Amino acid sequence: MYSFIFILGTSLIILHEMDAVRCHEWRIFPGLALLNDRWGFMLFMVAHVPLFGWVIASLSNPTFRIGFSIFLLVHLGLHLLFLKHPKNEFKDWISWFIIIAAAICGGLNLFIYQ
Repeated sequence: MYSFIFILGTSLIILHEMDAVRCHEWRIFPGLALLNDRWGFMLFMVAHVPLFGWVIASLSNPTFRIGFSIFLLVHLGLHLLFLKHPKNEFKDWISWFIIIAAAICGGLNLFIYQ
């Protein structure tokens, strides 16, 4: 059975990816940062179609839920690592609320339900 906390964390990371488009996240990704904005945007968007499909298809897999919960914590660490990147546009409170709340959900899901 899914936990509400896991579904909330999954929803938050999907929301974060929507925010990532607004913040031009491809500009800080190794590889994608080498592309111009048009190609970086298109590749970033297209890559999320199979990624989201895989996430949605895997939601009922308990092993996936553990791994995804760990990813939510690692994801916060990656944003902290790239905090000073000159092209990082995740500066406002809403972006950080989403990132941190997703990580909290991942940690709680590991602690409470696993």
